[in-house]
Amino acid sequence: MAAGRPTWQGHLRLSLVTCPVALYTATDSRGDVHFNMLHKKTHNRIRMIPTDPDLGPIERADIVKGYEYEKGQYVVVTQDEIDSVRLESTRTIDIERFVPATDIDRLYWDNPYFLVPDGKLAAEAYAVIREAMTKAGQVALARVVMHQRERLLAIEPREEGMVAWTLRSQREVRDAATYFDAIPNKKPDAAMIQIAQKIIEQKEGPFDPEQFNDRYEDALRALIKEKQKGKGRKVAAPEQPEDTNVVDLMEALRSSLGKAPAGKTAKKPAAKTTAKAPARKKAS
Repeated sequence: MAAGRPTWQGHLRLSLVTCPVALYTATDSRGDVHFNMLHKKTHNRIRMIPTDPDLGPIERADIVKGYEYEKGQYVVVTQDEIDSVRLESTRTIDIERFVPATDIDRLYWDNPYFLVPDGKLAAEAYAVIREAMTKAGQVALARVVMHQRERLLAIEPREEGMVAWTLRSQREVRDAATYFDAIPNKKPDAAMIQIAQKIIEQKEGPFDPEQFNDRYEDALRALIKEKQKGKGRKVAAPEQPEDTNVVDLMEALRSSLGKAPAGKTAKKPAAKTTAKAPARKKAS
């Protein structure tokens, strides 16, 4: 049973197969520490009042939407005009094609949503689409309007359900060449690479999200608890790591080698054994 309110409700359509579905955000940021703006003396929460530079404070009912096409020049649009250009994807997730997940550059993957059937009557058609995708081993590409924007979705099966990822548009993803072309195309020393590979092998292990909590968030919560108790805390800036000198790079690599992470012991070499040749069968 899905919990909370859905972010979006409509229909999922594959050709002539359609079923009602709902999208729920797959992540939760409510646990993050958020600060409010307060007056430094009264500690009253500050209200953000809309203000016109000529008229002063104004009512929200007097606010309209405008698009700035030149500096200080706007074209005003009404909500009715915005509604008139709504697309079919506002209420329908229409699957357009199927592609291997590896074909989608990871820079494009954005936010995940749980895509679930909306009602018991939708379960069968939903399951048919999910199982067909599982057997094909591909993800579905579709469009949907969320938060007044049409977004491309990548839908993939997961356990008994499906996950829909919003994908960034091409305009949102910057060209890597702009940043990487200036990097010198010089191969490092082969011996250094081998040592670095051994360091990587020492640090190999399974992904456990419980080991990667936000330490800054934890520190903020600890600070807040101390402040609630009326305790102060001496704030010290963390030490910044020093850059590795190119001359000492090989020495730094060698020093790093052998420092296995905590909780992980180095693998012992297997004992050498002499295998005996199997006895030959006597000819009958």
